[in-house]
Amino acid sequence: MAYTDNNINLHVVFLPIFGMNHMIPLVQVARIFASRGVRSTIIATKHNALPFKTDIDRDIANGYPIAVNTDLTFPASEVGLPVGVENFNDATSQNLEYRPAVFRGIMMLQPDMEQVIHDLAPDCIVSDMFFPWTADLAEELKIPRLLCYPNCLFFHSIVHSLKVYPDAYMTQDDAEKFIVPNLPDEIKLKMSQVSDESKPNTSMGQTIERIHQSEKRSYGIIYHTFYEMEPAYVDHMKKVKGDKIWPIGPLVEFFRNNECKSDVPSSSAERHTCLSWLDNQKPKSVIYVCFGSVAILPKAHITEIALALEESKQPFIWVHRKNPGEEITPFPQGFEERIKMENKGLVITSWAPQVEILQHPSILVFFSHCGWGSVLEAVVAGVPLVTYPLYADQFYIEKLVVELLKIGVGVGAEVWNASSVNITSPAIGKGSILEAFEKFTDGSSIAETITNNLKEISKKAKQAVQEGGSSFNNLAALIEELKAVKFSRKT
Repeated sequence: MAYTDNNINLHVVFLPIFGMNHMIPLVQVARIFASRGVRSTIIATKHNALPFKTDIDRDIANGYPIAVNTDLTFPASEVGLPVGVENFNDATSQNLEYRPAVFRGIMMLQPDMEQVIHDLAPDCIVSDMFFPWTADLAEELKIPRLLCYPNCLFFHSIVHSLKVYPDAYMTQDDAEKFIVPNLPDEIKLKMSQVSDESKPNTSMGQTIERIHQSEKRSYGIIYHTFYEMEPAYVDHMKKVKGDKIWPIGPLVEFFRNNECKSDVPSSSAERHTCLSWLDNQKPKSVIYVCFGSVAILPKAHITEIALALEESKQPFIWVHRKNPGEEITPFPQGFEERIKMENKGLVITSWAPQVEILQHPSILVFFSHCGWGSVLEAVVAGVPLVTYPLYADQFYIEKLVVELLKIGVGVGAEVWNASSVNITSPAIGKGSILEAFEKFTDGSSIAETITNNLKEISKKAKQAVQEGGSSFNNLAALIEELKAVKFSRKT
């Protein structure tokens, strides 16, 4: 039997960790694989499958070979959690102890996850980074294991350099800048901006080391980025690590391509009310503010942001995650009443359709924490960024956005936080925030440069997922390789 595209029925399982910033991109990868005819099974609990159930049901109705296995039962009682708390996003400022308990529960699921994967007998495992044990399982099953990172190669390049050359920064004062060694560009950081991923003596640093060891035993790595956004760093990581690397982003754009049906609701009745509000605003006038789905900002930070928004005189939409049971408003006194009376802005305390908001012609700028998914969505929409990094990979991503790509401006954040729910860095004053906003309202040359850069990179982002584009080709090549591996096992 000769290998052809049609005679290999490939089955891939996808194992996401239960946190929306990791789960969403991995589920999107599964859906894109299914749109290419690959039988795709996502493993999750029933609770964690709820956020993407509608999308999966739509894919099944469209004839895509995708399914969700929900045989896992989260050990809530064993880790001291209420029933239904199974995701990092279920934690609030009222119960911060939930997050480590959720992580313990996920780790306790390893034997059950292994059994599910054994029973499914897949041809490949695509695993979240926090499941390094899937490298062992893949070796046992004699199948490829792909590691899926939800962020960019620029970030991983910095982490790698700081790991290999620790003397470059370990002796530095927190406020002193140093050059990150062995990168294609001169990137300067302060010690206060270095994340725990880069420090071998921290718990996170040790976890990252285990993840990096699993990289070496993986078939390859999927990155949520696209070649044209950071070509020097894709090439750099291939050179320094020798890994098989497949950048296949921006994932959201695949769902506007003919390969996948759109995720935009088909009924006008389902349109979020904020979009109707945006319809009544002037083009390029609205500041969109969102710090992701997990960050819990202290009152001091919220106050400075609120004051800057009011003084900007620009309409705004602020997606502020309200914690269940939160009775005391975190906003300055009278803030919500004033903006409502003046119809100056909207504060959304629940889910908001970020992709559609960013695509709306009235959006002027996106005030963001620099989460990678949000950055890619802004790039696709051609919306400039005002950056306020707080934790995780965000300070490194800010360097890419502001200094290399020149598609945004920073507000001056300099202190990395170890947790998204325990922000201890100093609040940036309203003046610095307002100054960043004004760069886009006063016709400055910086804003013009950023706009021009965005037009170019947004065009490349859309081309990347179209037939013949870099991500389109990477995805096709990866699937063909996996089919060839399966065929070689059968012969």
